[in-house]
Amino acid sequence: MDERHPAPATPGHSALRRDHWLLYATITTLSWGVWGALIEIPEKAGFPATLGYSVWAATMIPCALLALRMNAWHWEHDGRAIGLGSALGFLGAGGQLLLFEALRTGPAFIVFPVVSLYPVVTIGLSVTLLGERAPRRQWTGVALALPAIVLLSYVESTDTLIQGVGWFVLAVGVLLAWGVQAYVMKLANDTMTAEGIFGYMALTAALLVPVALVMTAFDRPIEWGFRGPYLAALIHVLNSIGALTLVYALRYGKAIIVVPLTALAPVITIGLSLAIYQRMPATYHLAGILLAVIAIYLMADDG
Repeated sequence: MDERHPAPATPGHSALRRDHWLLYATITTLSWGVWGALIEIPEKAGFPATLGYSVWAATMIPCALLALRMNAWHWEHDGRAIGLGSALGFLGAGGQLLLFEALRTGPAFIVFPVVSLYPVVTIGLSVTLLGERAPRRQWTGVALALPAIVLLSYVESTDTLIQGVGWFVLAVGVLLAWGVQAYVMKLANDTMTAEGIFGYMALTAALLVPVALVMTAFDRPIEWGFRGPYLAALIHVLNSIGALTLVYALRYGKAIIVVPLTALAPVITIGLSLAIYQRMPATYHLAGILLAVIAIYLMADDG
């Protein structure tokens, strides 16, 4: 939480060191960056994206239990907390489910720059509904995000790596879901602990697993070996660990430093993804990626 939205007092006492907030933020940035680059490998090996979501949801549970244990099992359960917690949880998990589908036909080095522009939605909602005033550099980021999305969405008919436009529609769906989720999290931070929020996120992620299973085509060949669920678990636990360390980075550090730092995760994703594909993006995609990276950093400034 930042100084404007301090974490509510709780009976628990975290065992984590307060002066390690920079370490927590760095872990989040690195783990999310690597996760984004590797997330599609199990699916391309024959492990369906829907099952990948199910594995990710499972990795959230032990992290949530650890966070709640460190906070003396304090978990807000009044009507407002349940409503906000469920909303932000389903928005986050629903966006995650769409992300897995988007990566079936679109490469990570293009999908993630689009998805990571979700602060456009958060800033818009905060300004119009909460009456907040966004600093000039955030508006500059919003302005750069628009041409970035246009450039990233363009695909030549001869590009065999990117299939159709379905990935872009799904990526925009993730952008909208996560943008609204961040707005809801602003509201929840006033009355809920970070651990409580994380608990609702893990719970709602698990509740959507049956939906993912229904969407799975079990009549098709599925990779059940190491490259399937086991590799998926090793990859997706990076996301869950990063989310958990972000909780403590924001609790003990200043958001004005933590948020821009973690916003650099897509840069790692893009670099690793390009190395994995061993190809350079088209000129217009490269321009879109550069604009998106700059926009992400500018919009992440919470000052």
